[in-house]
Amino acid sequence: MTEQYVRTLQEVDETQVALVGGKGAQLGALSRIEGISLPDGFCVTTDAFRRMVAEAPEINDRIDQLSRLGADDREAIRTLSAQIRRSIEEAAVPGDLAAVITRTLTRLGQQAAYAVRSSATAEDLPTASFAGQQDTYLNIVGPAAILRHISRCWASLFTERAVIYRRRNGIDHRTVHMAVVVQQMVFPQASGILFTADPVTGNRKVATVDAGFGLGEALVSGLVNPDVFKVRDDEVVDRAIAAKRRAVLALPAGGTQEVTIDAQRQEQPALTDAQVLHLVRLGRRIEAHFGCPQDIEWCLVDDGFHIVQSRPITTLFPVPESDDEENHLYVSVSHQQMMTDPMKPLGLSIWQLTAMVAMHEAGGRLFVDVTRRLASPASRAALLDLMGKGDPLVRDALETVLERDDFVPSLPDTVPGGPSAGGAPAPIETDPAIVTELIERSRASVTALERGIRTKTGPALFDFLLEAFDEHKRVLADPLSIQVIMAGMEATWWLNDKLREWLGEKNAADTLTLSAPGNVTSEMGLELLAVADAVRPFPELVAYLQDVEDEDFLDGMAKLAGGAGARDAIEAYLDRYGMRCVGEIDITRPRWRECPATLVPVILDNVRNFEAGAAERRFEEGRQKARKKEQDVLSRLRTLPDGDRKAAETERMIDRVRTFIGYREYPKYGIVSRSFVYKQALLGEAERLVQDHVLREKEDVFYLTFQEFHDVVRSNRADDQLIRRRKEAFRSYHALTPPRVLTSDGEALTGAYRRDDVPDGALVGVPVSAGTVEGRARVILDMAEADLEAGDILVTAFTDPSWSPLFVGITGLVTEVGGVMTHGAVIAREYGLPAVVGVEQATRLIRDGQRIRVHGTDGYVELLS
Repeated sequence: MTEQYVRTLQEVDETQVALVGGKGAQLGALSRIEGISLPDGFCVTTDAFRRMVAEAPEINDRIDQLSRLGADDREAIRTLSAQIRRSIEEAAVPGDLAAVITRTLTRLGQQAAYAVRSSATAEDLPTASFAGQQDTYLNIVGPAAILRHISRCWASLFTERAVIYRRRNGIDHRTVHMAVVVQQMVFPQASGILFTADPVTGNRKVATVDAGFGLGEALVSGLVNPDVFKVRDDEVVDRAIAAKRRAVLALPAGGTQEVTIDAQRQEQPALTDAQVLHLVRLGRRIEAHFGCPQDIEWCLVDDGFHIVQSRPITTLFPVPESDDEENHLYVSVSHQQMMTDPMKPLGLSIWQLTAMVAMHEAGGRLFVDVTRRLASPASRAALLDLMGKGDPLVRDALETVLERDDFVPSLPDTVPGGPSAGGAPAPIETDPAIVTELIERSRASVTALERGIRTKTGPALFDFLLEAFDEHKRVLADPLSIQVIMAGMEATWWLNDKLREWLGEKNAADTLTLSAPGNVTSEMGLELLAVADAVRPFPELVAYLQDVEDEDFLDGMAKLAGGAGARDAIEAYLDRYGMRCVGEIDITRPRWRECPATLVPVILDNVRNFEAGAAERRFEEGRQKARKKEQDVLSRLRTLPDGDRKAAETERMIDRVRTFIGYREYPKYGIVSRSFVYKQALLGEAERLVQDHVLREKEDVFYLTFQEFHDVVRSNRADDQLIRRRKEAFRSYHALTPPRVLTSDGEALTGAYRRDDVPDGALVGVPVSAGTVEGRARVILDMAEADLEAGDILVTAFTDPSWSPLFVGITGLVTEVGGVMTHGAVIAREYGLPAVVGVEQATRLIRDGQRIRVHGTDGYVELLS
């Protein structure tokens, strides 16, 4: 019976989470690390918890009810979780279980004081710490009191905060069980928390120690500010000594009490520097054992440190793996591609296999190592210039690191690796036929891919795809394509710079590029307006679409008046754009062709907010505005000194930008078109593996890299545990915010806008599309949940090309991510929408429905009352 319900700490380790919970397993592992001291104690196992629940069937019934509630049903969660807690606390601990616990206490000392601490099976895990979600009770004396507090720990599994936290982390309440750790109390002179990595910056080489007098409860509860020490390379590099006026001490008869610290001690450090360094060395030993940065609770007793808890720091962004000990500086690809959500392993690996440069994965996101480019002066200047034009925050973050002098090595200018970024492109003629030729090349390449892949299955498919990936890179690297893209971008920059210098015009190119021809992304938004034209005249059809809940709605449309024509319009749209979706750089994301219902809310918004023929009118209005702006600019230039020359140069650049800027969006369209062909073929292989009982479901392959998928097809064997771990890791990555710049030390940098030309309280960003607009903010994180009215301003985290159908129905745009030449900015200019991007935390600082004013020319957003 003892073996079933109680384990000493020395009998368990980190592999036994299911038996003793996360905290118990971590403490058991700590007890096995040489040189680490912790208070003696034992675990009341999850078997004991299950035994208690089994003897009270009503508890299980209520847990089942709880599992069916949504995370936002707060009132029902509050009521039901309170009922479960009350039932657990009122249930008697079974007699034989109570006897086992009492006998264990007798061996350790019945009248000693103990800490009774919850230890859930979903707690202190590498992917979710659940810190503070369950309860701890200090200085508990006597078997009866200890048994009572064990019941209270069991009940704390169902606090409202713990229930909601589990729900939001995708953890079923029925799969979580509670163990309880019972440890002898220590009565410390000082206590606190050690982070083996800086919890603010993420730097893995800087440890942070928070320290205060007495029990750690004073720090945890916020009763006092701690002393804070920072340690790097076995040296205290920073310290802040707080005035610690209060402390929490243990009472002889049990319980704790707040006391006032003697005035002469209040501003004395709780630890000496020597003690801080010794503690950090212990922390590094613990970190090495667990293999990741740790959040460690400690107590100082008679000049010796006792460790009372260690858990992974789950809020740190992971660091890309490196095969050397050199410093590395990484720039986020996610921010450049306007998709900062995590990607699944198959999506990551295929993007890496088809990219033009080497990419590194961390936290489900991709990064490029720019260390060598920054090491030589010439390539550094070019890279910083290019990054600054794209996203000033990236440039600022890079410069912050470069200012330290000792992180990035200094190399001569003869660094291998091709021409530097931002170098002048080869001369190119301004000829629309060049764009036509490039588009035809891309289409021919996709057609050849579709034709060649049809007969490929099994290992032969993967061999074929590796060749297709080489062709993918060849198309991307086409020198003529790169010349055209750069020609359009450089003409834009030239117009903005010169017209500001000559005429005092800010961002003049924004108007001059309105309705530029050949932009496949802006056409995608306008063509969905045309789809709405096929639906609008038929009220029964509109009502049918308002009730769409599944993906087979197209079949039912033909039965309604006008339905056949509307269905054909949607099908034609999907034939051209069905390979697109939100987050489309991840091949595993569901495409519009796979989930056409995603488009229905946008079609209905277009039906409600526009009249027939809006697409043609809108494009023509933009073209006329651009033409009028061109005439105005040229006439004003001709009045200046040397005006005829300036006007002639400007006219050439306007022609150049309108000829080439639309093509800027086409290579991405080609990439996504090819990727959908890859995906359809790979899912065919996944379906075969499901039929052969190698996989449980075809989407399991999304959690394998391309090479691992290839190996599964060859061997007809899959590692279920690997897939399960990858799914858990992917879920945890959603809680992480990817930095724009990341160092190999783990320091995450977001950069800062260093501007003093904006009103107080305004949110600063990058001006990407000129004009000022005031309206209602609609904060939308999922395109499928958009519900826009005419005049709304879209506020979101990021917009990739798939969001452009929403752009036709809004009057302004604010995003958290982006730069002057990212897709959202390009399409905002195409449609003439004032837009500010790169506004940090915009979706949190701006409330849905709040009135805001977007200053697209000057790059800031005002929050209005």
